[in-house]
Amino acid sequence: MSLDESVTATDHDVTTPVTSHEREEGRRSHSLLTGSDRRTLTLMTAVPSFLHIALVWIPAIGTFILSFTNWNGVRWSSLKWVGFRNYEQLFTVFEKDLYESLFNNLWVMVALFFLGTPLGMLIAYILDRNLKGSAIYQSIFYTPVVLSLAVVGFIWRSVIYSPGQGILNSVLGRTEPGNQIDWLGNPDFLIPITSEYGLSKNFMALIAAMIWVHVGYVMVLYLAGLKSVDPNLREAAAIDGANEWQVFRQVIFPAMKPVNIVIMVITVITSLRVFDIIDVLNNPIGTDVLSILVTDNILGESGNVGRGSAYGVMLLLVCFGFAIIYLRNAFGEED
Repeated sequence: MSLDESVTATDHDVTTPVTSHEREEGRRSHSLLTGSDRRTLTLMTAVPSFLHIALVWIPAIGTFILSFTNWNGVRWSSLKWVGFRNYEQLFTVFEKDLYESLFNNLWVMVALFFLGTPLGMLIAYILDRNLKGSAIYQSIFYTPVVLSLAVVGFIWRSVIYSPGQGILNSVLGRTEPGNQIDWLGNPDFLIPITSEYGLSKNFMALIAAMIWVHVGYVMVLYLAGLKSVDPNLREAAAIDGANEWQVFRQVIFPAMKPVNIVIMVITVITSLRVFDIIDVLNNPIGTDVLSILVTDNILGESGNVGRGSAYGVMLLLVCFGFAIIYLRNAFGEED
């Protein structure tokens, strides 16, 4: 090979370095997103983010700040910084209101977990057996879910619990004056914890209305989950000699874990945000919950936005507690 041919071959073998500008141009030429696509994606992410920040985080931060003030909610000039005085009053002056409300929220959670949720699961499991007229039964049980909680409260107050004409007193024969049962006006304890705290009879009457709504919600979720369970699992368990209860407990229930988690989260959220039914029924004595205290202190005649915000922060902390427990368990299982 001559010297000129060697030089020519060497020149062809040398790789020309690619600059960063050329690499960027290459990526742009191979990108599948046009300018219109990028603008659309920006709007799709920016608008929900803006709404979330504006409607969730800004009010939450504002509530936290206002909890350190004394303000009537009318004029900014009347706003005074009082430090932790509102929180001190919550645990001293208004101690009974706070603990009674926390206990009532807890009672709702326990009742929904151990009464409403199992009943909804049972109804869903029965209806999943392709009973005749199951679509009608599903509609009947799901009807309370599509009604607003305010309407549910009116129904139970006027139709179920009315002392003179309600269904319960009519069935028990207690509609005569002087012999009537005031289901919503009896604050005596059904399950006492101490002399001041416990589950009152009128609050248990309210919980019954909440369970009525919750059962339909759980039924629909569980019916959808049961449809996704592999029928081969049931057949294999039946071949092994398992009865209905064993099939449900050892095969179906573990396979429904995602649905069970959703139901658990919904139950906790429902028990913490309960407000409508209690407010519609004029907030009988002994039925305060945290959301009622927040509203009464902010919108009441002698309202104090600062104290109401302090109650709101307490409710927020309770919600965060359950959220942290849930996320920790969820991500812990993934790890």
